[in-house]
Amino acid sequence: MKSTGIVRKVDELGRIVLPIELRRTLDIEEKDSLEIYMDGPSIVLKKFQPACIFCDGEKGIVEFHGKNVCSRCFQEMSSAFRK
Repeated sequence: MKSTGIVRKVDELGRIVLPIELRRTLDIEEKDSLEIYMDGPSIVLKKFQPACIFCDGEKGIVEFHGKNVCSRCFQEMSSAFRK
């Protein structure tokens, strides 16, 4: 893991502010969703990008019954059901 040298305090509501330099570097904009992971004693934040539950692809994502499916897998499923 690469250290940025940035230190922030957690406020009384448990919030931290991500510095603008970090947000610009990681292309994080207002209202973007972040995923929160734990890696041992560390907290990892990752910009949320929905992916297909079958192939992990990130292009052409549609929601089908509450699950993310790419258009390619969706077409494969559709043709499988037509047989």
